[in-house]
Amino acid sequence: MKKTKREMPEMNTSSLPDLIFSFLFFIMMVTTMREVTLKVRFTKPSGTELEKLEKKSAVSFIYVGPPSDRALEEKYGKNTQIQLNDRYADPKEIRDFIYQERQSMENQADQVVSIKADVKTQMGYITDIKEVLRRSNALKINYSATRRK
Repeated sequence: MKKTKREMPEMNTSSLPDLIFSFLFFIMMVTTMREVTLKVRFTKPSGTELEKLEKKSAVSFIYVGPPSDRALEEKYGKNTQIQLNDRYADPKEIRDFIYQERQSMENQADQVVSIKADVKTQMGYITDIKEVLRRSNALKINYSATRRK
């Protein structure tokens, strides 16, 4: 008897593009794009009476805290910084930021300003921000916090 070497049949790859497309579509649907690169470091304060924001599309975020990495710390110092979108700003620039954010919204009356501040930020700094927001007619203010255990 003569032994013949049997070859393995080739795998059918005709459905492979459909599988890859389905996988790519799934990844695109479940992935959220981060809109802002954080340049400040903040630890959220904790609280007991918290409410979840309903319309996140009408929320404008103001980040307050020390710079997040050494390069930024060397450039700006260890002082508290305000971040609006992807850049540092002075409290005076908040008014223009609020105006631009308001113009990009469908229902401008629903605008909420959420302040994400470090737990060690001095309250005087937050008060300065609130004063500018009051002059900008941004009266719905939210403070980000975690639930106290």
